[in-house]
Amino acid sequence: MYSLTLKCLALKLLLLISCDARHSVYWRANHRSIAEGGSAGTFNVLDYGAKGDGTSDDTKAFEDAWNEACKVAASTLLVPSGSTFLVGPVSFLGKECKENIVFQSPDYDPADDNDMMKDQKGTKMPGTKPTALRFYGSNGVMVTGISIQNSPQTHLKFDNCVNIQVSDFTTSSPGDSPNTDGIHLQNSQDAVIYRSTLACGDDCISIQTGCSNIYIHDVDCGPGHGISIGGLGKENTKACVSNITVRDVTMHETTNGVRIKSWQGGSGSVKQVMFSNIQVSEVANPIVIDQYYCDGGGCHNETSAVAVSSINYINIKGTYTREPVRFACSDSLPCTGISLSTIVLKPATDKASSSEPFCWEAHGELKTETLPPIQCLKTEKSTSQSSNDAC
Repeated sequence: MYSLTLKCLALKLLLLISCDARHSVYWRANHRSIAEGGSAGTFNVLDYGAKGDGTSDDTKAFEDAWNEACKVAASTLLVPSGSTFLVGPVSFLGKECKENIVFQSPDYDPADDNDMMKDQKGTKMPGTKPTALRFYGSNGVMVTGISIQNSPQTHLKFDNCVNIQVSDFTTSSPGDSPNTDGIHLQNSQDAVIYRSTLACGDDCISIQTGCSNIYIHDVDCGPGHGISIGGLGKENTKACVSNITVRDVTMHETTNGVRIKSWQGGSGSVKQVMFSNIQVSEVANPIVIDQYYCDGGGCHNETSAVAVSSINYINIKGTYTREPVRFACSDSLPCTGISLSTIVLKPATDKASSSEPFCWEAHGELKTETLPPIQCLKTEKSTSQSSNDAC
């Protein structure tokens, strides 16, 4: 079964797209005007009765356009710019659909307000936090040339997806907008994110449990909370993250740079992570591992933890405003295999100049001299994998 679900509101647009492993879905920006029309493989919702006036119900037109596009391989379902479509919750079901269908739409601005997650009857939509564009259970997803402004919360989310490619993606939300992650990955593998500009009020990119083989490069981040793995292990859950590469990234005026965060009481592991060629400018905390993460308070000390190992930092340079390096690792399950090479971090303010790197139960190796000197890192500690951190 090949399934696509599109949820829209007047003046607002929310999408949930899912498909099985046999098909590919592409989402790209619409750079064509209505007057330009389309090829025989293009199915414009206006041609199927959509009014695009913001008041008429265009749900059936979207369904009819999908039904026809579904019959043609590599077809395009076109949602043209210059119109406002009122579409109720609609499922695009394509049991016998052809492959490589493209959704083509204008840039998206959901206009953050209190009605964001309400349908036409004013009831709350179930299933996920407010998200501008969400892919679920999809194989072979390509998102390119899309801009999203003022998302209610997460801008772009991938759940249970494989073979993901995101490029030329832009988010633009205020730095103080809560929970507005730029890109959120969960239980997803084999993803490449590149040539994107992410401004938001939370993590520019958030990598959660179940993610592996994630490659991020040539990304500009800020404002926001940096690029984060976690928080993992919340409510004593097991989290597994591995083979993550983040390189050639610039960050400016973010609260964190590259960060790994986990809750006490969790299990599982984060391993084989590389942060390379990261340029930071007035970033509060450029390098962070925090196994005592607690969002909102009320947390208690617990002995189990998500294991953190084989974390490599290479060529991270720039300025900080609070603390250059923070490795707060678990007493019962210390961080191991941390390596640092060519770290040059300078205070951006006089106040920051008094801050020194902080380490707690962090074990690893300095490949080169660092600025400031990271003298708190303990000599490498060899440990065998426990049942707690097995993934």
